[in-house]
Amino acid sequence: MDKFFHLKENGTNIKTEVIGGIVTFFAMSYILAVNPSIISFGGTVEPILHSVFFATCISAAIGTLLMGLYANLPFAQAPGMGLNAFFAFTVMSTMGAISGVEDPIAQYQMALALVLISGLLFIFITVIGLRESIVDAIPMNIKIAMGGGIGLFITFLGLQNSGLVIASPATMLSLANFTDLMTPASNGTTSMGALVAIFGVILIASLSALKVRGAVLIGIIASTALAYLTGAATFNGLDWNIGLQMSTWVETSLFKFDFATIFSNGDILGAIVTIIVLVLSLSMVDLFESIGTFLGTANKTGFLDEDGNMKDMKKALMCDAIATTAGACLGTSTVTTYVESAAGVGEGARTGLASVVTGICFIIAIFLSPVILLVPACATAPALIYVGFLMLSSVTKMDFDDITEGIPGFLTIAMMSFSYSVANGIAFGLISYVLLKLFSGKIKEIKVMTVIIAILFLLKYFVEI
Repeated sequence: MDKFFHLKENGTNIKTEVIGGIVTFFAMSYILAVNPSIISFGGTVEPILHSVFFATCISAAIGTLLMGLYANLPFAQAPGMGLNAFFAFTVMSTMGAISGVEDPIAQYQMALALVLISGLLFIFITVIGLRESIVDAIPMNIKIAMGGGIGLFITFLGLQNSGLVIASPATMLSLANFTDLMTPASNGTTSMGALVAIFGVILIASLSALKVRGAVLIGIIASTALAYLTGAATFNGLDWNIGLQMSTWVETSLFKFDFATIFSNGDILGAIVTIIVLVLSLSMVDLFESIGTFLGTANKTGFLDEDGNMKDMKKALMCDAIATTAGACLGTSTVTTYVESAAGVGEGARTGLASVVTGICFIIAIFLSPVILLVPACATAPALIYVGFLMLSSVTKMDFDDITEGIPGFLTIAMMSFSYSVANGIAFGLISYVLLKLFSGKIKEIKVMTVIIAILFLLKYFVEI
Protein backbone atom coordinates (compact mmCIF):
# COMPACT_ATOMS: atom_id res chain seq x y z
CA MET A 1 0.00 0.00 0.00
CA ASP A 2 2.74 2.43 0.96
CA LYS A 3 4.81 1.60 -2.13
CA PHE A 4 1.89 2.15 -4.51
CA PHE A 5 0.49 5.37 -3.00
CA HIS A 6 3.73 6.73 -1.43
CA LEU A 7 2.01 7.35 1.90
CA LYS A 8 5.11 8.04 4.01
CA GLU A 9 6.60 10.25 1.32
CA ASN A 10 3.48 12.41 1.46
CA GLY A 11 3.34 12.47 5.27
CA THR A 12 0.14 10.45 5.64
CA ASN A 13 -1.15 7.00 6.56
CA ILE A 14 -3.95 4.58 5.68
CA LYS A 15 -6.32 5.78 8.43
CA THR A 16 -5.97 9.43 7.43
CA GLU A 17 -6.53 8.64 3.75
CA VAL A 18 -9.60 6.49 4.46
CA ILE A 19 -11.16 9.18 6.63
CA GLY A 20 -10.32 11.85 4.04
CA GLY A 21 -11.92 9.79 1.27
CA ILE A 22 -15.11 9.23 3.28
CA VAL A 23 -15.33 12.92 4.19
CA THR A 24 -14.97 13.92 0.53
CA PHE A 25 -17.73 11.48 -0.43
CA PHE A 26 -20.18 12.81 2.12
CA ALA A 27 -19.29 16.41 1.25
CA MET A 28 -20.26 15.80 -2.38
CA SER A 29 -22.89 13.06 -1.95
CA TYR A 30 -25.65 15.62 -2.56
CA ILE A 31 -24.89 15.23 -6.28
CA LEU A 32 -26.52 11.78 -6.17
CA ALA A 33 -29.88 13.43 -5.59
CA VAL A 34 -29.35 16.81 -7.23
CA ASN A 35 -27.93 15.74 -10.60
CA PRO A 36 -30.81 13.37 -11.53
CA SER A 37 -33.31 15.99 -10.36
CA ILE A 38 -31.84 18.78 -12.51
CA ILE A 39 -31.44 16.77 -15.72
CA SER A 40 -34.92 15.19 -15.37
CA PHE A 41 -36.46 18.65 -14.77
CA GLY A 42 -37.27 18.09 -11.12
CA GLY A 43 -38.06 14.40 -11.58
CA THR A 44 -40.86 15.03 -14.08
CA VAL A 45 -39.24 12.74 -16.69
CA GLU A 46 -38.91 9.58 -14.60
CA PRO A 47 -36.86 7.42 -17.03
CA ILE A 48 -34.21 10.17 -17.15
CA LEU A 49 -34.32 10.53 -13.35
CA HIS A 50 -33.43 6.85 -12.80
CA SER A 51 -30.93 6.75 -15.66
CA VAL A 52 -29.00 9.78 -14.50
CA PHE A 53 -28.78 8.43 -10.95
CA PHE A 54 -26.92 5.30 -12.08
CA ALA A 55 -24.83 7.27 -14.56
CA THR A 56 -23.87 9.69 -11.78
CA CYS A 57 -22.76 6.93 -9.40
CA ILE A 58 -20.77 4.96 -11.97
CA SER A 59 -19.15 7.92 -13.78
CA ALA A 60 -18.12 9.43 -10.42
CA ALA A 61 -16.64 6.08 -9.40
CA ILE A 62 -14.72 5.73 -12.68
CA GLY A 63 -13.30 9.26 -12.62
CA THR A 64 -12.41 9.17 -8.94
CA LEU A 65 -10.83 5.72 -9.04
CA LEU A 66 -8.78 6.79 -12.07
CA MET A 67 -7.63 9.85 -10.15
CA GLY A 68 -6.50 7.63 -7.30
CA LEU A 69 -4.96 4.70 -9.15
CA TYR A 70 -3.46 6.53 -12.15
CA ALA A 71 -2.67 10.05 -10.92
CA ASN A 72 -2.32 9.21 -7.18
CA LEU A 73 -4.06 12.45 -6.20
CA PRO A 74 -6.80 13.03 -3.57
CA PHE A 75 -9.35 14.56 -5.96
CA ALA A 76 -12.87 13.26 -6.57
CA GLN A 77 -14.93 13.62 -9.72
CA ALA A 78 -18.63 13.64 -10.53
CA PRO A 79 -21.03 15.39 -12.92
CA GLY A 80 -20.46 19.09 -12.39
CA MET A 81 -22.96 21.46 -10.84
CA GLY A 82 -23.69 24.29 -13.25
CA LEU A 83 -22.62 22.06 -16.11
CA ASN A 84 -25.64 19.83 -15.42
CA ALA A 85 -27.98 22.83 -15.52
CA PHE A 86 -26.35 24.01 -18.75
CA PHE A 87 -26.84 20.48 -20.15
CA ALA A 88 -30.52 20.33 -19.17
CA PHE A 89 -31.74 23.85 -19.84
CA THR A 90 -29.48 24.90 -22.73
CA VAL A 91 -28.01 21.90 -24.55
CA MET A 92 -31.11 19.69 -24.38
CA SER A 93 -33.49 22.51 -25.32
CA THR A 94 -31.19 23.65 -28.14
CA MET A 95 -31.00 20.10 -29.49
CA GLY A 96 -34.79 20.04 -29.49
CA ALA A 97 -34.95 23.36 -31.31
CA ILE A 98 -32.49 22.53 -34.11
CA SER A 99 -33.89 19.02 -34.65
CA GLY A 100 -37.58 19.82 -34.19
CA VAL A 101 -37.90 16.94 -31.70
CA GLU A 102 -39.99 17.61 -28.57
CA ASP A 103 -39.45 14.27 -26.80
CA PRO A 104 -37.25 15.05 -23.75
CA ILE A 105 -35.65 11.58 -23.83
CA ALA A 106 -34.54 12.10 -27.44
CA GLN A 107 -33.25 15.57 -26.53
CA TYR A 108 -31.37 14.00 -23.62
CA GLN A 109 -29.74 11.42 -25.90
CA MET A 110 -28.76 14.08 -28.46
CA ALA A 111 -27.22 16.20 -25.70
CA LEU A 112 -25.21 13.19 -24.52
CA ALA A 113 -23.70 13.00 -28.00
CA LEU A 114 -22.31 16.52 -27.56
CA VAL A 115 -20.84 15.68 -24.15
CA LEU A 116 -19.17 12.66 -25.76
CA ILE A 117 -17.61 14.90 -28.43
CA SER A 118 -16.33 17.33 -25.79
CA GLY A 119 -14.85 14.41 -23.83
CA LEU A 120 -13.02 13.09 -26.89
CA LEU A 121 -11.79 16.63 -27.57
CA PHE A 122 -10.44 16.78 -23.99
CA ILE A 123 -8.56 13.54 -24.45
CA PHE A 124 -6.97 14.83 -27.67
CA ILE A 125 -5.80 18.18 -26.30
CA THR A 126 -4.51 16.47 -23.13
CA VAL A 127 -2.47 13.95 -25.15
CA ILE A 128 -0.85 16.72 -27.24
CA GLY A 129 -0.10 18.74 -24.09
CA LEU A 130 -2.34 21.73 -24.88
CA ARG A 131 -4.12 21.58 -21.53
CA GLU A 132 -0.76 21.78 -19.72
CA SER A 133 0.16 24.81 -21.86
CA ILE A 134 -3.06 26.45 -20.72
CA VAL A 135 -2.17 25.78 -17.09
CA ASP A 136 1.29 27.30 -17.64
CA ALA A 137 -0.35 30.42 -19.09
CA ILE A 138 -2.16 31.22 -15.82
CA PRO A 139 -0.16 33.85 -13.86
CA MET A 140 1.21 32.82 -10.47
CA ASN A 141 -0.91 35.28 -8.48
CA ILE A 142 -4.09 33.93 -10.06
CA LYS A 143 -2.99 30.36 -9.33
CA ILE A 144 -2.56 31.28 -5.67
CA ALA A 145 -5.86 33.16 -5.64
CA MET A 146 -7.69 30.06 -6.87
CA GLY A 147 -7.18 28.39 -3.48
CA GLY A 148 -8.73 31.31 -1.62
CA GLY A 149 -11.45 31.65 -4.25
CA ILE A 150 -12.44 28.01 -3.96
CA GLY A 151 -12.37 28.34 -0.17
CA LEU A 152 -14.81 31.26 -0.28
CA PHE A 153 -16.88 29.46 -2.92
CA ILE A 154 -17.36 26.23 -0.94
CA THR A 155 -18.06 28.29 2.19
CA PHE A 156 -20.83 30.01 0.25
CA LEU A 157 -22.14 26.60 -0.85
CA GLY A 158 -22.17 25.47 2.77
CA LEU A 159 -23.98 28.60 3.93
CA GLN A 160 -26.63 28.10 1.25
CA ASN A 161 -27.00 24.34 1.68
CA SER A 162 -27.58 24.77 5.40
CA GLY A 163 -30.05 27.63 5.04
CA LEU A 164 -27.83 29.95 7.07
CA VAL A 165 -27.85 32.30 4.09
CA ILE A 166 -31.11 32.53 2.13
CA ALA A 167 -32.45 34.42 -0.88
CA SER A 168 -33.90 37.88 -0.34
CA PRO A 169 -35.96 39.90 -2.84
CA ALA A 170 -34.60 43.12 -1.35
CA THR A 171 -30.87 42.39 -0.98
CA MET A 172 -30.51 39.11 -2.98
CA LEU A 173 -29.06 37.41 0.12
CA SER A 174 -30.08 37.48 3.76
CA LEU A 175 -29.50 35.70 7.06
CA ALA A 176 -31.84 32.91 8.18
CA ASN A 177 -34.84 33.96 10.26
CA PHE A 178 -34.15 32.48 13.69
CA THR A 179 -37.53 33.57 15.10
CA ASP A 180 -39.18 30.91 12.92
CA LEU A 181 -37.11 27.74 13.04
CA MET A 182 -39.27 25.28 11.09
CA THR A 183 -40.86 27.18 8.19
CA PRO A 184 -38.96 26.33 4.97
CA ALA A 185 -37.26 29.18 3.10
CA SER A 186 -37.43 29.53 -0.70
CA ASN A 187 -34.72 26.86 -1.19
CA GLY A 188 -36.48 24.39 1.12
CA THR A 189 -34.11 24.79 4.07
CA THR A 190 -35.15 25.77 7.58
CA SER A 191 -33.51 27.91 10.23
CA MET A 192 -33.26 24.80 12.39
CA GLY A 193 -30.98 23.38 9.70
CA ALA A 194 -28.91 26.55 9.93
CA LEU A 195 -28.53 26.02 13.68
CA VAL A 196 -27.44 22.42 13.04
CA ALA A 197 -24.80 23.72 10.64
CA ILE A 198 -23.52 26.23 13.21
CA PHE A 199 -23.30 23.41 15.75
CA GLY A 200 -21.35 21.33 13.21
CA VAL A 201 -18.84 24.09 12.46
CA ILE A 202 -18.18 24.71 16.17
CA LEU A 203 -17.82 20.97 16.81
CA ILE A 204 -15.41 20.42 13.91
CA ALA A 205 -13.32 23.48 14.83
CA SER A 206 -13.19 22.46 18.51
CA LEU A 207 -12.16 18.90 17.70
CA SER A 208 -9.53 20.19 15.26
CA ALA A 209 -8.15 22.52 17.92
CA LEU A 210 -7.86 19.49 20.20
CA LYS A 211 -5.99 17.62 17.40
CA VAL A 212 -8.71 14.95 17.11
CA ARG A 213 -8.31 12.95 13.88
CA GLY A 214 -11.47 12.61 11.83
CA ALA A 215 -12.92 15.86 13.17
CA VAL A 216 -14.79 16.62 9.94
CA LEU A 217 -16.31 13.14 9.66
CA ILE A 218 -17.33 13.21 13.33
CA GLY A 219 -18.92 16.60 12.70
CA ILE A 220 -20.93 15.26 9.75
CA ILE A 221 -22.19 12.23 11.73
CA ALA A 222 -23.06 14.29 14.82
CA SER A 223 -24.81 16.95 12.72
CA THR A 224 -26.83 14.27 10.92
CA ALA A 225 -28.04 12.86 14.22
CA LEU A 226 -28.93 16.32 15.51
CA ALA A 227 -30.77 17.19 12.28
CA TYR A 228 -33.16 14.24 12.70
CA LEU A 229 -33.57 14.77 16.44
CA THR A 230 -34.55 18.44 15.97
CA GLY A 231 -36.70 17.99 12.89
CA ALA A 232 -34.31 19.82 10.59
CA ALA A 233 -34.34 16.62 8.50
CA THR A 234 -37.28 14.27 8.03
CA PHE A 235 -37.22 10.52 7.46
CA ASN A 236 -39.46 9.67 4.49
CA GLY A 237 -38.75 5.98 4.14
CA LEU A 238 -36.36 4.02 1.93
CA ASP A 239 -36.89 3.05 -1.73
CA TRP A 240 -34.96 -0.14 -2.55
CA ASN A 241 -36.45 -0.79 -6.04
CA ILE A 242 -32.98 -0.85 -7.61
CA GLY A 243 -33.62 -3.55 -10.24
CA LEU A 244 -36.38 -1.61 -12.02
CA GLN A 245 -34.38 1.60 -11.89
CA MET A 246 -31.31 -0.11 -13.37
CA SER A 247 -33.31 -1.61 -16.26
CA THR A 248 -34.65 1.86 -17.02
CA TRP A 249 -31.07 3.16 -17.15
CA VAL A 250 -30.04 0.45 -19.63
CA GLU A 251 -33.01 1.16 -21.89
CA THR A 252 -32.80 4.94 -21.75
CA SER A 253 -29.22 6.13 -21.55
CA LEU A 254 -26.52 3.44 -21.49
CA PHE A 255 -24.56 4.14 -24.70
CA LYS A 256 -27.66 5.78 -26.23
CA PHE A 257 -26.52 8.51 -28.63
CA ASP A 258 -28.83 10.11 -31.16
CA PHE A 259 -26.49 11.73 -33.70
CA ALA A 260 -28.75 11.37 -36.77
CA THR A 261 -31.80 13.03 -35.23
CA ILE A 262 -29.79 16.22 -34.59
CA PHE A 263 -29.82 16.88 -38.33
CA SER A 264 -33.40 15.78 -39.00
CA ASN A 265 -34.65 19.34 -39.49
CA GLY A 266 -32.64 19.76 -42.69
CA ASP A 267 -30.52 22.74 -41.61
CA ILE A 268 -27.25 20.80 -41.51
CA LEU A 269 -24.94 23.85 -41.55
CA GLY A 270 -26.87 25.59 -38.78
CA ALA A 271 -26.83 22.42 -36.71
CA ILE A 272 -23.07 22.01 -37.16
CA VAL A 273 -22.37 25.61 -36.09
CA THR A 274 -24.61 25.22 -33.04
CA ILE A 275 -22.91 21.96 -32.11
CA ILE A 276 -19.47 23.57 -32.34
CA VAL A 277 -20.50 26.47 -30.11
CA LEU A 278 -22.12 24.17 -27.54
CA VAL A 279 -19.17 21.76 -27.46
CA LEU A 280 -16.71 24.63 -27.00
CA SER A 281 -18.86 26.07 -24.21
CA LEU A 282 -18.98 22.70 -22.43
CA SER A 283 -15.25 22.27 -22.93
CA MET A 284 -14.17 25.69 -21.66
CA VAL A 285 -16.26 25.56 -18.51
CA ASP A 286 -15.13 22.02 -17.65
CA LEU A 287 -11.49 22.79 -18.43
CA PHE A 288 -11.28 25.77 -16.13
CA GLU A 289 -13.47 24.30 -13.39
CA SER A 290 -11.01 21.39 -13.21
CA ILE A 291 -7.86 23.47 -13.50
CA GLY A 292 -9.12 25.83 -10.81
CA THR A 293 -9.91 22.97 -8.46
CA PHE A 294 -6.58 21.24 -9.09
CA LEU A 295 -4.44 24.32 -8.56
CA GLY A 296 -6.51 25.78 -5.74
CA THR A 297 -6.57 22.59 -3.71
CA ALA A 298 -2.99 21.61 -4.60
CA ASN A 299 -1.82 24.94 -3.23
CA LYS A 300 -2.97 23.85 0.25
CA THR A 301 -1.33 20.42 0.04
CA GLY A 302 2.11 21.50 -1.14
CA PHE A 303 1.61 19.88 -4.56
CA LEU A 304 2.60 23.09 -6.36
CA ASP A 305 6.24 23.77 -7.23
CA GLU A 306 7.85 27.21 -7.03
CA ASP A 307 6.52 28.05 -10.51
CA GLY A 308 2.95 27.23 -9.50
CA ASN A 309 2.79 23.97 -11.44
CA MET A 310 1.12 20.87 -9.99
CA LYS A 311 2.77 17.46 -9.99
CA ASP A 312 1.17 14.91 -12.32
CA MET A 313 -1.12 17.59 -13.79
CA LYS A 314 -1.25 15.81 -17.16
CA LYS A 315 -2.39 12.59 -15.49
CA ALA A 316 -5.04 14.47 -13.52
CA LEU A 317 -6.33 16.18 -16.65
CA MET A 318 -6.44 12.87 -18.51
CA CYS A 319 -8.55 11.38 -15.70
CA ASP A 320 -10.94 14.30 -16.11
CA ALA A 321 -11.13 13.80 -19.89
CA ILE A 322 -11.75 10.06 -19.64
CA ALA A 323 -14.38 10.57 -16.94
CA THR A 324 -16.30 13.04 -19.11
CA THR A 325 -16.25 10.61 -22.05
CA ALA A 326 -17.35 7.72 -19.81
CA GLY A 327 -20.06 9.89 -18.24
CA ALA A 328 -21.53 10.64 -21.67
CA CYS A 329 -21.55 6.93 -22.53
CA LEU A 330 -23.26 6.14 -19.23
CA GLY A 331 -25.85 8.90 -19.48
CA THR A 332 -24.86 12.04 -17.61
CA SER A 333 -23.59 15.54 -18.23
CA THR A 334 -19.93 16.59 -18.11
CA VAL A 335 -17.91 15.01 -15.29
CA THR A 336 -15.45 17.32 -13.59
CA THR A 337 -13.23 17.56 -10.51
CA TYR A 338 -15.11 18.66 -7.39
CA VAL A 339 -14.16 21.55 -5.13
CA GLU A 340 -15.54 19.43 -2.28
CA SER A 341 -12.36 17.36 -2.64
CA ALA A 342 -10.93 20.09 -0.43
CA ALA A 343 -12.96 18.62 2.46
CA GLY A 344 -10.93 15.41 2.36
CA VAL A 345 -7.70 17.32 1.82
CA GLY A 346 -8.56 19.44 4.85
CA GLU A 347 -8.91 16.20 6.82
CA GLY A 348 -5.37 15.22 5.84
CA ALA A 349 -5.79 13.28 2.57
CA ARG A 350 -2.67 13.59 0.42
CA THR A 351 -2.67 10.60 -1.95
CA GLY A 352 -4.80 8.66 -4.39
CA LEU A 353 -5.81 6.22 -1.66
CA ALA A 354 -8.36 8.78 -0.48
CA SER A 355 -9.77 8.94 -4.02
CA VAL A 356 -9.98 5.15 -4.17
CA VAL A 357 -12.03 5.20 -0.95
CA THR A 358 -14.31 7.91 -2.37
CA GLY A 359 -14.70 5.97 -5.60
CA ILE A 360 -15.65 2.80 -3.71
CA CYS A 361 -18.22 4.84 -1.75
CA PHE A 362 -19.85 5.84 -5.06
CA ILE A 363 -20.06 2.17 -6.08
CA ILE A 364 -21.61 1.28 -2.71
CA ALA A 365 -24.01 4.19 -3.18
CA ILE A 366 -25.65 2.35 -6.07
CA PHE A 367 -26.97 -0.21 -3.59
CA LEU A 368 -27.09 1.82 -0.38
CA SER A 369 -28.21 5.17 -1.80
CA PRO A 370 -31.42 5.24 0.30
CA VAL A 371 -29.25 5.13 3.44
CA ILE A 372 -26.44 7.41 2.21
CA LEU A 373 -28.94 10.06 1.11
CA LEU A 374 -30.23 10.25 4.68
CA VAL A 375 -27.28 12.60 5.39
CA PRO A 376 -28.91 16.03 4.93
CA ALA A 377 -27.31 19.09 3.39
CA CYS A 378 -27.22 20.89 6.74
CA ALA A 379 -24.93 18.11 8.04
CA THR A 380 -22.41 18.31 5.18
CA ALA A 381 -22.46 22.12 5.15
CA PRO A 382 -20.21 22.43 8.26
CA ALA A 383 -17.47 20.49 6.44
CA LEU A 384 -17.61 22.90 3.51
CA ILE A 385 -17.59 25.98 5.74
CA TYR A 386 -14.68 24.74 7.86
CA VAL A 387 -12.56 23.68 4.88
CA GLY A 388 -13.36 27.00 3.22
CA PHE A 389 -11.66 28.67 6.16
CA LEU A 390 -8.60 26.44 5.76
CA MET A 391 -8.29 27.18 2.05
CA LEU A 392 -8.76 30.93 2.36
CA SER A 393 -5.40 31.15 4.13
CA SER A 394 -3.63 30.75 0.77
CA VAL A 395 -4.30 34.43 0.00
CA THR A 396 -1.49 35.37 2.41
CA LYS A 397 0.94 34.30 -0.32
CA MET A 398 -0.54 36.65 -2.92
CA ASP A 399 1.22 39.74 -4.24
CA PHE A 400 -0.98 42.70 -3.27
CA ASP A 401 1.70 45.35 -3.79
CA ASP A 402 1.60 45.20 -7.60
CA ILE A 403 -1.88 46.34 -8.66
CA THR A 404 -1.56 44.58 -12.02
CA GLU A 405 -1.10 41.32 -10.12
CA GLY A 406 -3.31 41.98 -7.09
CA ILE A 407 -6.53 43.07 -8.84
CA PRO A 408 -6.68 39.98 -11.12
CA GLY A 409 -6.13 37.77 -8.06
CA PHE A 410 -8.82 39.62 -6.13
CA LEU A 411 -11.33 39.32 -9.00
CA THR A 412 -10.54 35.61 -9.28
CA ILE A 413 -11.54 35.14 -5.64
CA ALA A 414 -14.59 37.40 -5.77
CA MET A 415 -16.10 36.09 -9.00
CA MET A 416 -15.69 32.42 -8.12
CA SER A 417 -18.02 32.85 -5.18
CA PHE A 418 -20.34 35.63 -6.28
CA SER A 419 -20.97 34.26 -9.80
CA TYR A 420 -21.16 30.67 -8.50
CA SER A 421 -18.47 29.38 -10.86
CA VAL A 422 -14.77 28.53 -10.59
CA ALA A 423 -14.47 29.08 -14.35
CA ASN A 424 -15.91 32.60 -14.15
CA GLY A 425 -13.40 33.49 -11.45
CA ILE A 426 -10.49 32.40 -13.63
CA ALA A 427 -11.99 34.19 -16.64
CA PHE A 428 -12.29 37.55 -14.89
CA GLY A 429 -8.84 37.12 -13.39
CA LEU A 430 -7.21 36.45 -16.77
CA ILE A 431 -9.13 39.11 -18.69
CA SER A 432 -8.33 41.79 -16.10
CA TYR A 433 -4.68 40.61 -15.97
CA VAL A 434 -4.25 41.09 -19.72
CA LEU A 435 -5.97 44.49 -19.73
CA LEU A 436 -4.07 45.82 -16.71
CA LYS A 437 -0.70 44.72 -18.07
CA LEU A 438 -1.56 46.23 -21.45
CA PHE A 439 -2.71 49.62 -20.13
CA SER A 440 0.10 49.91 -17.58
CA GLY A 441 2.85 49.40 -20.16
CA LYS A 442 3.79 45.89 -19.01
CA ILE A 443 2.82 44.10 -22.20
CA LYS A 444 6.07 42.09 -22.21
CA GLU A 445 4.90 40.25 -19.07
CA ILE A 446 1.90 38.77 -20.89
CA LYS A 447 2.22 35.30 -22.41
CA VAL A 448 0.64 34.72 -25.81
CA MET A 449 -1.41 31.79 -24.52
CA THR A 450 -2.78 33.99 -21.71
CA VAL A 451 -4.07 36.48 -24.31
CA ILE A 452 -5.64 33.69 -26.38
CA ILE A 453 -7.47 32.27 -23.35
CA ALA A 454 -8.70 35.74 -22.33
CA ILE A 455 -10.05 36.34 -25.84
CA LEU A 456 -11.81 32.96 -25.86
CA PHE A 457 -13.50 33.82 -22.57
CA LEU A 458 -14.61 37.17 -23.97
CA LEU A 459 -16.10 35.42 -27.00
CA LYS A 460 -17.89 32.96 -24.72
CA TYR A 461 -19.50 35.78 -22.76
CA PHE A 462 -20.48 37.98 -25.70
CA VAL A 463 -21.40 35.46 -28.42
CA GLU A 464 -24.97 34.33 -27.83
CA ILE A 465 -25.74 30.65 -28.32
